[in-house]
Amino acid sequence: MLEQGLMLGAYLHRVGLFGLITSRNMVRALMCLELILNAVNINLVTFSNFFDDQQIKGEIFSIFIIAIAAAEASIGLSTALVIQRNGGSTRIDQFDLLKW
Repeated sequence: MLEQGLMLGAYLHRVGLFGLITSRNMVRALMCLELILNAVNINLVTFSNFFDDQQIKGEIFSIFIIAIAAAEASIGLSTALVIQRNGGSTRIDQFDLLKW
């Protein structure tokens, strides 16, 4: 079970990192960042279950990461909305639209 969980986490991390590096759309980059955070959550839960079945430290820490990811998504999507309203596009290379 440990190997499958770690391989799934590594695969999700690779896909998310590749998408984050290559995407030009801000919404797609945020989705890839969420994939990376979910890969970390899978690895935390896998290690927590492997090393100590009686305590749920990995699961509790994963809940905190999910809360941080939700806050990151709301701030990122609001920034994307402002960029889209000002410039008509959510391309990452148009961040200078937020300057005064």
